[in-house]
Amino acid sequence: MMMTTASSSSSSVTRWMAMVPPLLLILLLSSDPVSAFGSNPSSLLPPRSRTSSTTALHNNNKLDKGFNLLEIASSVVPQGRIVSTVKESWKFGWQRMMAELAPQDKDGRYTRPSYSFENFIGKTPSFPDEPGRYHLYVGNPCPWCHRARLVVNILGFDSQEISVTQLVDDPVKASRGGWVFSEQDQDPLYGCKDLRELYDKLSPTGSFKGRCTAPLLVDKKTKRAVSNESSDIVRMLSAATFGRKEDDSSSKLDLYPPALTTEIDATNEWVYRLLNNGCYRCGFATTQLAYDEASRDVREGLRRCEEILAKQDYLCQLQFTEADLRLLPTILRFDGAYAPLFKAGGTHLRIRSDYPNVHAWLKRCWAMPGVPESIDLADATGSYYKQLFPLNPGGILPTPVTPQDLGLE
Repeated sequence: MMMTTASSSSSSVTRWMAMVPPLLLILLLSSDPVSAFGSNPSSLLPPRSRTSSTTALHNNNKLDKGFNLLEIASSVVPQGRIVSTVKESWKFGWQRMMAELAPQDKDGRYTRPSYSFENFIGKTPSFPDEPGRYHLYVGNPCPWCHRARLVVNILGFDSQEISVTQLVDDPVKASRGGWVFSEQDQDPLYGCKDLRELYDKLSPTGSFKGRCTAPLLVDKKTKRAVSNESSDIVRMLSAATFGRKEDDSSSKLDLYPPALTTEIDATNEWVYRLLNNGCYRCGFATTQLAYDEASRDVREGLRRCEEILAKQDYLCQLQFTEADLRLLPTILRFDGAYAPLFKAGGTHLRIRSDYPNVHAWLKRCWAMPGVPESIDLADATGSYYKQLFPLNPGGILPTPVTPQDLGLE
């Protein structure tokens, strides 16, 4: 009798263990995991296990104990083998989804892809410096979009000089990527539903191949894409006049003054490598080696900033420049998303408490006209937890970080 019971239990456990990877695959691919399993996940268990699981739930005030796998199977299969099987299956699925989200090299390092359009306003007759000719597409959560939005706000450009559409981050509704148009902010060029459709319309072949990213700068007159590289967009918008006169006081802020170009370019290089991209390399790393390298870079970048800002108000001497503008979106998102979710530099680091000089710089930047209006901080940081589901599969959103929490207001 004992042998029969053991044989029956062993057979049930074997069937259950074989189900683990497919079940995880269903969870990853199903748009509604609850529907995929039904309202009662224990219905997937073998008959004997289902009965004991149901009884256990009733005896424990109807506590949800998942599939009750460890209690049922560990008497026959060592717990370590069960845990290892589930762990490795989950890790495999996670790594595949991370590679879809963020391309990896062979060592698990996030490798940012190249961009598709590299035109420049004012450099060729094809894209002249004219007011009202260009349209900018940006999304609030994206730090690269934030760079472009900051230029528009800080330089005080109005909609007659350059128009702007705010995209919504919703990968469920988007046909590719994550950006869609809302009823409040529709596409003014073609009435597209999402950014992928707009990219197709802008493509000479009518079908764009590649990543549909924002920010995106478009020539409304010719309906051609100018650029989707944020650093180029920042540089060309800061250089453009859009018909302004030389004595216009609103155009006096020079983000790339001739006397500082060499210093700004050098600063931009290490800020991007260590911090702008370093934070993403932490969050999207799929091996310990890749994460450790990126985390060291983030800590080194913050150390450099802290050291420089102990001696001067801004990264390049005494004035706000393009270098500060490119760092600002990263620092604003650091305490709310990059440290806790991306583990950038370690989950314990915070700008406000650990880097007083960087925090003082952040307050100076925040006090500039147009900067607070350039971002909805709670939405921006919350989007990382909502949309990057491989990093936050449970979908639980932390209490949002506000400007008040960062000591900015």
